[in-house]
Amino acid sequence: MANREIIIVGGGMVGALSALLLAKHGDTLHLIEKSPVLMPEQGEPFDLRVSAFSAQSKHLLEQAGVWDDIPLDRLCAYQGLETWEKGSQKLAFSSDDIGAEQLGYIAENRWIQAVLWQRLKQLANVHFYEQTEVVNITQHVDTENKNSQRIVTVTLADQQTIRADLLLACDGGNSGVRKHLQLPVTSWDYRQHCLLINITTDSAQQSVTWQEFRETGPCAFLPLAGNNASLVWYHSPQKIKLLQSLNNQQLKQTILAEFPKLEFDFEVHNKGGFPLTRRHAKKYYQGSVVLVGDAAHTINPLAGQGVNLGFKDVQCLVELLTQCSDLSIPEILKRYQCQRRPANLLMQTGMDVFYKVSKSDDPLIRIIRKSFLGVAQQSGQIKNRVMRYAMGIN
Repeated sequence: MANREIIIVGGGMVGALSALLLAKHGDTLHLIEKSPVLMPEQGEPFDLRVSAFSAQSKHLLEQAGVWDDIPLDRLCAYQGLETWEKGSQKLAFSSDDIGAEQLGYIAENRWIQAVLWQRLKQLANVHFYEQTEVVNITQHVDTENKNSQRIVTVTLADQQTIRADLLLACDGGNSGVRKHLQLPVTSWDYRQHCLLINITTDSAQQSVTWQEFRETGPCAFLPLAGNNASLVWYHSPQKIKLLQSLNNQQLKQTILAEFPKLEFDFEVHNKGGFPLTRRHAKKYYQGSVVLVGDAAHTINPLAGQGVNLGFKDVQCLVELLTQCSDLSIPEILKRYQCQRRPANLLMQTGMDVFYKVSKSDDPLIRIIRKSFLGVAQQSGQIKNRVMRYAMGIN
């Protein structure tokens, strides 16, 4: 069993999962979270922040022992995924085609975070620093240690200090740790915003998630548990600002007039918009501090791969820390960077190309785009291999 002192800054899904998996291996964890973490009530309306969890992500949550803690009435399995451009053939994926029970699950981020924290609170080797934040980080070599081990020290807002062997920055796309260390990033604004809209429908829980691509940006439907669903609408910042200014009834009428056709009646309950930005750290670590999840990379949410990429970071780092205990922390972090940065960059680049091509109004690109969807639908095993890769199934 390991016996390291590890600081984790950020107690969201990625940070909490990292803490739980490492604590189970015997490390002592110091979890710092600036926002209050509350257990949601089961009868509460669905939150706007939801994620599509792949089979690989589900396996990690099972490994952490929390998957069965998620209430069934907050969890939606989906068996189908469809994508198309208006007027083109649909590219459809089905779990039946790859011999799986489902392609993935859609759940609220806050429920995943809550069940992880619920388990963490039961562990004696996890220490919590809630509703506070890091104001300073220093690193130095411990000359009293025969291995000349590097020590990380953080100072909190209340001037409390914590010393550890390793610090995981899991504090999101605007990572304060990354900024404090002045780790460079490449970033740009997609010049589009995204509106999330929670609705209730007059039909039972659906099992297919879909996206229609338009020159103004894609529109998507995400089924949620019961007769709930989430609509995702990409458009210009001006259009999204206008949509946000509408009341729920006005927004419903606009959806009926401008959104892809919905095969059911519905009512709008909540909405919220955000800008689309891309970030990627040029280096994932400095000394004994490492970036994990959105702190290292943010991706266009087009295919819902953000949380799954973050969980892949967690899996890789935890495996290296637990299986390569004979190596120094910086060497382990170097291996982590070598494995995860190219993989994340490839996914980011693929999503960017797909996103830009989907919005192009060039006639030739439109013809190629429509032809590609038709060819892809008939590609058989190639299409299924793509889906298995996205799900994290070998």
